[in-house]
Amino acid sequence: MTRRTVPAPNRRTGKRGVRSAPYLFLLPATALFALFFALPIGYALWLSLHKVEVSGLGLGKGARSEVWAGVENYTAAFTDSELLHGALRVLGYGALVIPVMLGLALLFALMLDSERVRLTPFTRLAIFLPYAVPGVVAALLWGFLYLPDVSPFYYVLDKLGLPQPDLLDGGPLYLALSNIAVWGGTGFNMIVIYTSLRAIPAEVYEAAKLDGCSPLQIALRIKIPMVAPSLVLTFFFSIIATLQVFSEPTTLKPLTNSVPTTWSPLMKVYQDAFGKGDIHSAAATAVLIAVVTLVLSFGFLRAANSRTKQGEAR
Repeated sequence: MTRRTVPAPNRRTGKRGVRSAPYLFLLPATALFALFFALPIGYALWLSLHKVEVSGLGLGKGARSEVWAGVENYTAAFTDSELLHGALRVLGYGALVIPVMLGLALLFALMLDSERVRLTPFTRLAIFLPYAVPGVVAALLWGFLYLPDVSPFYYVLDKLGLPQPDLLDGGPLYLALSNIAVWGGTGFNMIVIYTSLRAIPAEVYEAAKLDGCSPLQIALRIKIPMVAPSLVLTFFFSIIATLQVFSEPTTLKPLTNSVPTTWSPLMKVYQDAFGKGDIHSAAATAVLIAVVTLVLSFGFLRAANSRTKQGEAR
């Protein structure tokens, strides 16, 4: 009886297969990243460096052609007063939203983490629920509550003989927009901070209680310092969301004349692209907004990391 000889496995082929396996797993994610992220960014950069040149009256075939513009669109964006005013409005808006939203999120997280609080799951869900409401829907709901003709709050104030402020005009408009953002974003930030609080070992609290620390001292000296990374993360997300504010002022615009079409930088991009039909200028402004967001975000993270390392060194 003859025996069959089994060929020895090729070790080189096996090693190549093992080495190439991670790249095969990364291929779908890389393809999606390139298709839906890298290519749109590249196209926006390409549009920002071009402009439409009109010859004659702009009629007929070939009267409008796309030509190289260089940094002309960026220069126009830097000197655009409407974009500057929109950026200043967003800074004022963020100065109201971020401290209040993160302060309430931290307060609610500390309250939910307290041993004396009852119905914690229901309370946690009630605080988080506004975050599940889409931004456009939330802006519409609050917008109608701000309108004097349909708002129940104005009806109650009228019956009580109290003044009825117009929240959709002038300075109170910032409070109205900030209230929508705080109402919708506090729950998400609270969940992030609360999750960090639940991860703190119970032995730390027990040791603090044995040392005679009160619940307030535990919150100030133990809980808040230990959830500092979560506070940095939520602050980072809040900065990005503030710089990209669009839904709230756009939704409230039909309800009042105090919100211009260029109230925020992103509204300016939308107006240039779809109102004026100048997609090249809009692309340049969008690239500038992205660069500013990137610089501020990484600058803040770097400052936070350096401060954390200094604290650990001490």
